[in-house]
Amino acid sequence: MTDTATSSSKPATASEKADKTTPDGGQPGKQAAKPGKSAKSASTGKSASKKKTTAAGKKAAGKSTAKAEKKAEVAKPDAKTGQSTSGGTKSDQTKSGPGKDEPKAANRAFQDYPIPDMAEMAINLLQAATYGQKAARLLMKNEDSTDFGGAMSDLRRIGETMMEVASGYMRDPFKFVEAQAALWEGYFNLANAVTRRMMGEPVAPLAEPARSDKRFRDPDWQENLVFDVMKQAYLLTAKWLVDQVEQTDGLDKHTRQKADFYMRQLSNAISPSNFPVTNPEILRTTLATNAENLAKGMKHLFEDVDRGHGKLQIQQTDMSAFELGKNIALTPGKVVYQNDLMQLIQYEPTTETAHKTPLLIFPPWINKYYILDLTPQKSLIKYCVDNGYTVFVASWVNPDAHLAMKSFEDYMYEGVYAALDAVEQATGEKEVNAVGYCIGGTLLACSLAHMAAKGDTRIKSATFLVAQVDFSEAGDLQVFIDEDQISEIEKAMKQKGGYLKGSTMANTFNMLRSNDLIWNYVVNNYMLGREPMPFDILYWNADATRLPAAMHVFYMRQCYLENRLSRGEMELGGVKLDLTKISIPTYLQSSREDHISPFNSVYKATRLFSGPVRFIVAGSGHIAGVINPPLANKYYYLTNDEFPESPYVWADSAEQHPGSWWPDWQEWLGEKSGDMVPARVPGDGKLKVLEEAPGSYVTVKSED
Repeated sequence: MTDTATSSSKPATASEKADKTTPDGGQPGKQAAKPGKSAKSASTGKSASKKKTTAAGKKAAGKSTAKAEKKAEVAKPDAKTGQSTSGGTKSDQTKSGPGKDEPKAANRAFQDYPIPDMAEMAINLLQAATYGQKAARLLMKNEDSTDFGGAMSDLRRIGETMMEVASGYMRDPFKFVEAQAALWEGYFNLANAVTRRMMGEPVAPLAEPARSDKRFRDPDWQENLVFDVMKQAYLLTAKWLVDQVEQTDGLDKHTRQKADFYMRQLSNAISPSNFPVTNPEILRTTLATNAENLAKGMKHLFEDVDRGHGKLQIQQTDMSAFELGKNIALTPGKVVYQNDLMQLIQYEPTTETAHKTPLLIFPPWINKYYILDLTPQKSLIKYCVDNGYTVFVASWVNPDAHLAMKSFEDYMYEGVYAALDAVEQATGEKEVNAVGYCIGGTLLACSLAHMAAKGDTRIKSATFLVAQVDFSEAGDLQVFIDEDQISEIEKAMKQKGGYLKGSTMANTFNMLRSNDLIWNYVVNNYMLGREPMPFDILYWNADATRLPAAMHVFYMRQCYLENRLSRGEMELGGVKLDLTKISIPTYLQSSREDHISPFNSVYKATRLFSGPVRFIVAGSGHIAGVINPPLANKYYYLTNDEFPESPYVWADSAEQHPGSWWPDWQEWLGEKSGDMVPARVPGDGKLKVLEEAPGSYVTVKSED
């Protein structure tokens, strides 16, 4: 689950990623440091030995990599608009391209590209071809008919959508000619700028990547004329392609959204940063290592296809670097209750006293709960425990065919209601404060409406983390929601045995941010031949879960396709759910760059809940906006006690606060959590300990 962002041809280290780039696309709070200088070319005289040539090449590659790191900068978005800003001086922002004063640096050719040992390169290329052929054979042997059928349906759908775009221009030939003229005008202006630059004139670039676009961070994308021209030509073309979708007449909203998504996927795929000959870093590395990087990269490709049983499963991090309960999901606790759908974890206190009212958290079941407990430094669960709360968390099952018929209603009864009963048995308290994250928040809202109809008042307050209840302006997942696509998914789940494969959801979220979560690793793993770095959030992101067919189809149709919940038309347990009957205090957290649950979509709940509401907008995206501990001193959050009709008007007049929103929430929650009582230890109540946290449900992998 992620925001739109762009990829890098060289991923940051794990510590850099933790500070800068997250799977949800959150913008960084700091700029990268600037070490190192540019590489010099390796000397390759006629009498040089093979050993010296290789060593010189590796030295050049190492230094050029350091240079790339020096040049890398990450943008910090404007807090209220969410748009990237240069952060530099006016002269920096309007700086022209290379001119008379810097012809060597700007127009340098290929002195940083060493001459390879051709014999050794031939051996490595042969090895790369061998691994590539093995991977291709495995891909062709994939016998999963749902994969093939799904691919054919996707191609049909893409073709139909793009034909609708083309039809719009065919109906207006003049507009088609006008669009072509605009593209060629851009190319002509670029050619003119190149000519002037070659003559030594200072020339400002005609097209520049967004500050958040890390694909073109290597210095040669700016300083080498050949690569700079390729980059600018690509950016002009990519923008033109997307503009044509936007400017097409006669498209309905959903078709335009799909066409825009498909066109962006195409433009991301054809980026010159994705190919060895057109990416300066890959080319330098290939020459410097005599194509050893490509041999390693094709070996990685083969291993990824082999691990995916004939399907490509790009490895985004070192999956062997983490083990639940050992170096991730570490907060001490006990499983005190379980049923078919969940295990309930009660966490051990770290304070002598705790608030009287327990805290009950419902994470999403589309992913696993430990996003809230990655490491002690990032753990929202530990933060709550350390602040004197008796914390319970639902760890959802990773379902298989045996649970295919479990419905959304079952998640309410066996999730929310069962957890409330269990907390009362464990603590003696009938009332709780509840938290719902993403789809867990949607379930919590449904349960609260159901409880309101039944007169059940056991939940005193509710916190919603990037959770939607009105899906009329839901995020990028709407691209995949229409009756045709839901029917295809329903058919695939039936063929699989009654559940959605974990890889299906993982691939969907990866596609939403293909530059960051696909092409970035194609370049790093397969072109540069590097191993992915260990990174806890990416480990969690890759630890996919399956979904029961009955629940998933209900959720897609009732929420995304028909938006029945917000209209009071959804029915669970024989009760029509009316969100306006929810009168308890609610805290709504949203994230400004969230592409799955956009802040403007989350804001709609302020018009539906009838109780006192506190709404905040955090910096960054779906994950980093939520998992932002105070000690990290990153991002910001916005507050505003007024609730105008437009969320953008709300944001424009909101007050910005630096850092994490967690202390603001803790202050709000503390007022609703009662007096301090002796801290409760798991197993001391009527529920006995079943096993140690993180429990066994969370360890089940989706091997599909």
